[in-house]
Amino acid sequence: MMSAPSAGRSRGLPRHALRRSAAVLVLATLVALPFSVLYRAGVSRSPGASWGWETSLPAVVASEDEEGDDLDSEDLKLEQILKKASMGDNTVILTTLNAAWASPGSVIDLFIDSFHSGVRTNLLLKHLVIVAFDWEAYEQCIKIHPYCFALGTEGLDFSEEKRFLTSGYLEMMWRRLDFLRLVLEKGYNFIFSDADIMWFRNPFPHFYPDVDFQIACDHYVGNATDLRNIANGGFSYVKSNERSIEFYNFWYSSRLRYPGYHDQDVFNAIKHDPYIVGIGLTIKFLSTKYFGGFCEPSRDLNEVCTMHANCCIGLRSKILDLRIMMEDWRNYLSLPPNLKRLRTSAWRVPQNCRYDDGYPTLTSDSILSSSH
Repeated sequence: MMSAPSAGRSRGLPRHALRRSAAVLVLATLVALPFSVLYRAGVSRSPGASWGWETSLPAVVASEDEEGDDLDSEDLKLEQILKKASMGDNTVILTTLNAAWASPGSVIDLFIDSFHSGVRTNLLLKHLVIVAFDWEAYEQCIKIHPYCFALGTEGLDFSEEKRFLTSGYLEMMWRRLDFLRLVLEKGYNFIFSDADIMWFRNPFPHFYPDVDFQIACDHYVGNATDLRNIANGGFSYVKSNERSIEFYNFWYSSRLRYPGYHDQDVFNAIKHDPYIVGIGLTIKFLSTKYFGGFCEPSRDLNEVCTMHANCCIGLRSKILDLRIMMEDWRNYLSLPPNLKRLRTSAWRVPQNCRYDDGYPTLTSDSILSSSH
């Protein structure tokens, strides 16, 4: 094989050969330049287009000169909005939203209203980040709240109502879980709350100290450490550390072991896995006394922190019962103190949200048996 000519030999080339080489180089540059521009135009997309939307997203918190690669730009926006919304200990409150829940008078308006109507909850709104799954939800979010983040998924449309356990519903739930994992990896603790959860009191006094992962329940058996509690993934408080990050990686990967189930049901299966004990994750379940729902209501309005419109299929039914719930809460607040102490069970819900006989009751045992 011939070796490349050395620098000393190149100095011996005739002058006309050097001129010919220079001309070839200039010509090659002129030909290549337009293709380079076309290539950059083809791969350089607006932040909105990188998520599969036709319209580019306006900057959420980033200034105009903070541009770069699309994914880096989206990551920077997320970092900035989390930083702006976070509490002193790097804790944020997160909820997710799609167009079906974002229309005026729909779920998100009731969610925000509950913070305004709750006891010592109004100030928590400055720590809330609303994560929009689609462009329409994002546009509505920025009209009603200062901290909105656009989380698109290329090739998927999450804007319409997703009925329970449909393929679109499952995709959205797992996309949500993957996003929560990213927040933990960025060093932020979070309270995640579904938007169909009404906040009536500040929940922090009822969280357990020094616990990695705390989650609400559809059914609470009376002991915060008992794995027989049936968890509900719509409300959780998670600390960012190596254990929680590893757990979310394990949880997300477990979707492949249990195809056709959503994140909540998969959690109710993997909570028994020895791997969780091995990584040292501490888990506690939140009592429905403080964190109730339609499945198992919080009975004492003097104690309730949150109420979830769970065990409910259909957006219209959910909204109707959430409005009744807010009416119940305002009626309670209007009572004099002596009558408030006597009002321990006053919810008129669920009325529209009731399981029919054909509704699937999913337990950890049924998931485990169906996976074999």
